[in-house]
Amino acid sequence: MSQRVARSAICLNSYNIHIEGIIKTVQSASLTGKAGRRAPFRFFRYVITCYKSRYLYKTVMDVNQQNKPGVLAVVVLGLVQILSWGGSFYLMAVMAAPIVAETGWSQQWVYGALSTGILVSGLLAPLSGRIIARTGGRMLLALSGAVMAAGLVIMGLSHSLPLFLGAWTITGVGMAMGLYDALFATLGTRYGGQARSAITSITLISGFCTTLVWPGTALLIHLLGWRDACFAIAAMMLLLVLPAYFYALPDKSLALKPRAPAARAQQSDIAPSLFWLLCAIFTLASVIMTAISVQLIALLQASGYTLASALGISAILGPCQVGSRVVDILFKRGHPIWTAFFSVGLVALGLLALALFPQFALLSMVLYGAGNGLRAIVRGTLPLAMVKPEAYAVVVGRMARPALIGQALTPVAGGYLFETLGASATLWMLCALALLNVALVMALKQRLPSAAAEPR
Repeated sequence: MSQRVARSAICLNSYNIHIEGIIKTVQSASLTGKAGRRAPFRFFRYVITCYKSRYLYKTVMDVNQQNKPGVLAVVVLGLVQILSWGGSFYLMAVMAAPIVAETGWSQQWVYGALSTGILVSGLLAPLSGRIIARTGGRMLLALSGAVMAAGLVIMGLSHSLPLFLGAWTITGVGMAMGLYDALFATLGTRYGGQARSAITSITLISGFCTTLVWPGTALLIHLLGWRDACFAIAAMMLLLVLPAYFYALPDKSLALKPRAPAARAQQSDIAPSLFWLLCAIFTLASVIMTAISVQLIALLQASGYTLASALGISAILGPCQVGSRVVDILFKRGHPIWTAFFSVGLVALGLLALALFPQFALLSMVLYGAGNGLRAIVRGTLPLAMVKPEAYAVVVGRMARPALIGQALTPVAGGYLFETLGASATLWMLCALALLNVALVMALKQRLPSAAAEPR
């Protein structure tokens, strides 16, 4: 593919040269004598050569635009994301209890280690984006498994809290290298607008993450103990992630070469007002998602449900997220701003329904789960529709920082709000944030070109 890109550049240059030749030939048609009599023949010669060059250029560019990851490559990327998320972000949901039971560390410190990893990931996200813009991202993603494996090994060897927190600092570095933001930035840089279908499909596959990872991690802990479970997951990371990315993102598939000036030109690729609107939208969505993930069971119990009922209702979130992503695949021709609008709208409706009609908690979670399922798609596809492919990685990296920092701080802030003001005030605060996000998406839609924002 790199040879095809080079040929396209050569053809474009040849095309421009021949256009200049046509202009000079037409100007020379007014000459008299021998030169004037030859001018028509020179004109037709230039026209034929120009047509050939233009045809070759168009053919090569069409091939480049059609180039995108194959079905098997997308499946591999989705499975690697399940492993990466399961070995980092979702790990503590199952592993925190046995860690607290063995070590005697407080639960706040154990969950605080996860917040530390998310915070580190957010701080490093812009650097990750710049590296992807310069290198294409293939090697960064491939090495993410080794970095997360190192964090897991140190975590399994931790007998002191500082070492445990240090392990999660290393894991946070791996999260910045290998989770959604880095992968989406790599796909957008490589394939441009053609990356949208791949991003949607990957989020569909990885939507089964908690369904697969939580029971699998629990089984490993039951069979091996939490320390050896860390070593087992680290071994899988070390053995599977690098070859999987090398297979799914081969060098020859690089359709759109990253350019060095992208990092310097980032400010000119998106207006500051649009950039900060996107940051606010993604940050609010991440804060709401994190708060619900941490406090949903407690909110449902405060609404009058038993623990068993609350767990049963919360189990509907996964299938609803996957279902909404299937619907987005079926109706993917529209501008991503509409996906964003449905995402924040459904989240707001779901939370309002839970606050106003707690007896319909199952319906409210169906709405919320569908909206939250679209959130991951919007994170990748909306910026892709607004910036050039060569600037996409840098912009996504800069946008990821406030969202991830917000995620890291949400458990602490949400827990304080819950303890201080109670479940009802916490739920209404989340409703207010969700409605604010709807207003922000509407403001973003108004600022987009009318042709781009129309449904198709």
